[in-house]
Amino acid sequence: MPAKKIAPSEPLIDELIKHNIALEKVSLELLDSMNKMTCRMDRMLSLFEEAAKNIERAEKLDEKPLAKQISDLVEQNKTIARGLILIERFVRDKTSIGFSSSNLQPKSLPKTNLQ
Repeated sequence: MPAKKIAPSEPLIDELIKHNIALEKVSLELLDSMNKMTCRMDRMLSLFEEAAKNIERAEKLDEKPLAKQISDLVEQNKTIARGLILIERFVRDKTSIGFSSSNLQPKSLPKTNLQ
């Protein structure tokens, strides 16, 4: 028994055409976005390449290379961090002097004669 061929209806064909056109529009938008992203990535890459050239040129001119300057900054940041930690400990010690666990317990109110 041969398979029956069903003729597609006009509304179905119109709907498929609309979806196909919408899909093509979305595909074009995606392609455009990808092209824009590629251009931005190319510009970013050229920026990094230019920065690397400038750093290399600056290291040749300076007696102190950039790596050494960065290392010095890291050491300065460590020193500042140690100082901040000491200040924080000092402040914490000074503010906790007046508080003890017995002071923090709730106390009952005194009884009064209100008769």
